[in-house]
Amino acid sequence: MVEVTIDSVRISLMTQHRVVVLREKGSQRYLPIWIGAPEADAITLRLQGVQVERPLTHDLLVRILRTLGAEVQYVIVNDLRADVFYAQIVLEFNEREIRIDSRPSDAIALAVRAEVPLYVSEKVMNEASRLPDEDVSPSILEGVEEEEPEVASEDLSAFADFIEELDLDDLGTGPTPA
Repeated sequence: MVEVTIDSVRISLMTQHRVVVLREKGSQRYLPIWIGAPEADAITLRLQGVQVERPLTHDLLVRILRTLGAEVQYVIVNDLRADVFYAQIVLEFNEREIRIDSRPSDAIALAVRAEVPLYVSEKVMNEASRLPDEDVSPSILEGVEEEEPEVASEDLSAFADFIEELDLDDLGTGPTPA
């Protein structure tokens, strides 16, 4: 397992799509994952220390788990199939390890609330991670096409423009607000 931190949550001003950028601890290698707006907002609010009046869904889930006696141990992005990332939330309950399948965006939002480590499997990092000086557009665009087939091909130029405009030289300088 490769331990990662949340480097930033980025947004395309043209398309409003979000990307969470996970960076390997002690390395420049990073993993971009497209996520939904609600999950991006949930992650960003927590990273920025914004207090909300009522608990959000991920806050509620952590409270429920703790009330029932389960503790979140860590989160892992454990698989990549057909350009779709998969994750697991690893809990300890009654001295047993329990793994719950999750979307990476929900798992990450939960991890920042439970203040637990984030990991990515070696296989996924080797398959999908990038270095700041690499061109990332082709691999990310292939994933977008498969996950959202209704996107017209002319609309994909906005994704390419967004990825090309990412200033990856600032990786590791901390979270960027959405």
